[in-house]
Amino acid sequence: MEKKLQRVTLWLKKIYGNRPIPQYEVNARTVDILYELVECNEARDRDVSLLIEDMKQQATEYEAEANYLQGLLAESLDLSLSSLSSEGTSYLNVLVNSAMTLETKDTSLASFFCAINDMTSELYATESKNREMELELSNIRKKLTAALMLEKRLEEDLKKTEELLEVEKAKADSRSQNLKFLKDKSEDLKIRIRAAEEQLAATGLDQSLTHESLVSLSQKLAGLQEEIVPLKKKLESYLDLTPNPSLARVKIEEVKRELNALEAEFSKQIDMLTLEMPEPRKLQFT
Repeated sequence: MEKKLQRVTLWLKKIYGNRPIPQYEVNARTVDILYELVECNEARDRDVSLLIEDMKQQATEYEAEANYLQGLLAESLDLSLSSLSSEGTSYLNVLVNSAMTLETKDTSLASFFCAINDMTSELYATESKNREMELELSNIRKKLTAALMLEKRLEEDLKKTEELLEVEKAKADSRSQNLKFLKDKSEDLKIRIRAAEEQLAATGLDQSLTHESLVSLSQKLAGLQEEIVPLKKKLESYLDLTPNPSLARVKIEEVKRELNALEAEFSKQIDMLTLEMPEPRKLQFT
């Protein structure tokens, strides 16, 4: 750390010169940061120095080549820059600018051809790359259009689904309300029926006249009526018989007795219902 601090201090003195160095907290972290900054600055200075030296060398080479060409023109054609016309100077400037634009080593025809060929190849490569990018862009546009259309359809489907859900929700709410109403109504009817039965029981109504008892008696009565039907058919079949009158009369009497017994039982049941019915009067139901 001491070596780093010494190097940092020397660098700061070099940077600020006669000006005072700003105060800073001396610790391992700040020293490391300043040391890295020193290395980066010195590396940049070295790069700048190398670049300057290279540019000086190139300038020297260009100057030497210019002097050579100038001497060659003077010896061969007895021409100098001062003796050139304005048009010749313009042509010479165009030639120099072209060489600088094409980044040729010199102004020879071979250098120009090589540079033009290189730029033509770069132009073809750039155009080919542009065509590929245009094709890719066209594909991306198609995909984007398809994605937008799909998104639009999905939004429409979602909207329709939401509307359908709203309708189904309204129907479900209506069914729920109707079901609640029916349950409440059923409970109310059960309470009213129970109250009516209790009130009828309090007035002395026989339990045999309740709805359940009447339904049971009605079922028994229907059963008796069904039993009478085959007996009547059997009696009719006997009535059609002609031989053996005495035996037929015996059978007819037996069937008549059975029929009379069933009719008596039927009448008895009817009489019981009639006798057990209370006198009609007004009943108050709550």
